[in-house]
Order: sequence, then C-alpha cells, then structure tokens
Amino acid sequence: MARKKQFDYFGALEHLAKNAHQAAELLEMLTVDYSLETLEDQAKQIHQLEHEADAIVRSILSELYVSFITPIDREDIVEITERLDDVLDTINSIAYLLGSLVVTELNENVLVFITYAVEATAGVLTATKEFAKFKNSKTLHAMIDEVSAIEGKADKLYSDSLKELFTVEQNPIEVIKWKNVYDKLEELLNASEAVVDVISGLVIKNS
Repeated sequence: MARKKQFDYFGALEHLAKNAHQAAELLEMLTVDYSLETLEDQAKQIHQLEHEADAIVRSILSELYVSFITPIDREDIVEITERLDDVLDTINSIAYLLGSLVVTELNENVLVFITYAVEATAGVLTATKEFAKFKNSKTLHAMIDEVSAIEGKADKLYSDSLKELFTVEQNPIEVIKWKNVYDKLEELLNASEAVVDVISGLVIKNS
C-alpha cells in the first residue's frame, strides 16, 4: 500500500500569504481610476481569493486532526494560520466597506495606506516562505523588522489622518465614514505585523 503523502503545512501557509499579498495588490488596483460603480465587479477577485483561503484554512485544520507528526506544534500552526487568514479577511472587508459606506472618492491618505498594505503583505509573504527554513534563512529577521517598520509608518499615518479628519471635516456623517475606513486600514497593517510577530516568536521557540 502506498504511503500517504505528508501534508505540506509550510506550503499551505505560504499559499495563504500569497493570497493575502495578491488581494492587497488587487485592492491597490481598485484605487486606479477608482469608481463606486465598478467597485463591486472589481472586488470579486478579492472575494474569490478570500474564499480560496478559507478552503486552505479548512484543509490545514482538518489535517491537524489526523496527523501524527507535524513540523512544529499544532497550536502554533493554528495560530499562524489564523493570523494569515485575518490579513485576507481584513482586505476583503475593506473592499466591502468602501461600497457599504458609499465612498465615491479616495483621498491621498487612503492611497498611502494601501501602498503600505501592499508592502507589508509582500513582507509577510517573504517571511512566511523563509519560516520553513528559518534555521538557515539569511533574510527572515530583516523581513520581520521591515514589516514592523511599515506598520510603524502606518500608525503615524493613522494618527495624522484622524487629526486631519477631526480638524477639517464639519459633516458628522463624513467623519463617521472616514473614521471607519481609517480604522479598517489600520487593522490591516496591524494584522500584517501580527503575522511576523508570531513567526518571530516561533523562531525563538523552535531554535
């Protein structure tokens, strides 16, 4: 009887990270000639990546139930899986949020936020790839630091954006709308940093 091929946990995690980065790139593409009228159709690809990621998460968790041996502790695989899934879920929710709040035009702060998101998710993807060979990786620690630095810049942008919003905007509905958008964008950068924070902790644990 042929032996069942061992499940590639690291490959599945990398697939999640890749989907997250692709979704961030698609979100950035939405900002080019942004239009509320075409938003729903353009966002479908993001939604598809999120659905695909859900299937990957289910496959990882299902495999954990039956695997006798795992490359790292089961609870650690669950944690990094959940953190990667959070990134994609947040990107997906941003695409929905722009439509739900009837955002007709994106300001410069939002565009910078999304640029940071693309950079951060690229870092998350690289860090996730390198995690599989962390004992020999020459770039993992630098990538973890890079994602954290991007998140730090996003924190400053978030603070500045809110200050500008509450100083300049007089319409309370617009204040609520943009506060929701900024909060969700900040959540995305925090989620990205959370992934590399988990990876950093697991490297220490397994070294």
